[in-house]
Amino acid sequence: MKTNTPFSDSENKPLPSMDLWEDDLLRRYPENGNTQKDKEAFRNYEAPARDTVREFYRLNHKYQTYDFVREKEQEFLQFNRKELKPWEAMDFLNTLVDDSDPDIELDQLQHLLQTAEAIRADGHPDWFILTGLIHDMGKVLCLFGEPQWAVVGDTFPVGCAFSESVVYPEFFADNPDNSDPRYNTKYGIYEHGCGLKNVHLSWGHDEYLYQITRNYLPEPALYMIRYHSFYSQHREEAYDHLLDDHDREMFRWVKKFNPYDLYSKSPKPPVVEELKPFYSDLIGKYLPETIRL
Repeated sequence: MKTNTPFSDSENKPLPSMDLWEDDLLRRYPENGNTQKDKEAFRNYEAPARDTVREFYRLNHKYQTYDFVREKEQEFLQFNRKELKPWEAMDFLNTLVDDSDPDIELDQLQHLLQTAEAIRADGHPDWFILTGLIHDMGKVLCLFGEPQWAVVGDTFPVGCAFSESVVYPEFFADNPDNSDPRYNTKYGIYEHGCGLKNVHLSWGHDEYLYQITRNYLPEPALYMIRYHSFYSQHREEAYDHLLDDHDREMFRWVKKFNPYDLYSKSPKPPVVEELKPFYSDLIGKYLPETIRL
């Protein structure tokens, strides 16, 4: 099923580069941002330089409805677009090279390798290293014509009231679910402690890659992939009423992964050909020869 909502070019690509979303994450969640004063400083979204990010979230919060998410699940989780070897999928992702990254000029594969190498250097299990390597692979959604706001961005539950802890909560006023009595209460269609396995989050690269890899990786890796953009929960616990005890246990892995994703960027590019044998073997240990996208 495909959504019937037509989107203009400016709605499909409100950001000049998808990396601007990740740059904004660094502004909101600096590595040493542990005090309330720091939070108040980096949660100031009125700076003109962030107008494109504001527009991105205006669209994201307007269109990410429960029905939209369910449509996207039906449309993309048939995995009938391409069949590639995992390394080929990452090369495919590299056609998303971003020329306007304000931090460094690295392609997507180099960012993934830097994340994985930082995890590897700290002596984590090999499945954790692999998670760092592939965690953004779901961004191939953009190559299938998906708008940016349905690929990246902070994720949040749909089907229940939107939390004030989600970035730019004022933009949810334009979301039809906000005035729908089925969806605009604290629990909406869910129940207390129902567990995140029963909750639908806004559509994007996290959920897409989780569904691709769900039969191959250990559960902590799957939680890292599925919820690494769910900042309103793993940073502010805004949806704790929906989690069960197993979610809370697994979220320690999400919190452990997040700093590697945000803070591993370096202007020194990894040497792909030197690292490829190690990572090819690692991919072969956990993933099938080909994956369906």
